[in-house]
Amino acid sequence: MSYLFAAYTVTWILLFLYLMGIASKQKKLDAELATLRELIEQKK
Repeated sequence: MSYLFAAYTVTWILLFLYLMGIASKQKKLDAELATLRELIEQKK
């Protein structure tokens, strides 16, 4: 039974780390998109 608990724990930790990585990449992409929008507005 302890192996089942360990497997669930590891799975949730890995899922959490994966989602945090995706969130971090999304923030970087949002910042880059904002910069590109500013550049486009400046060229108009």
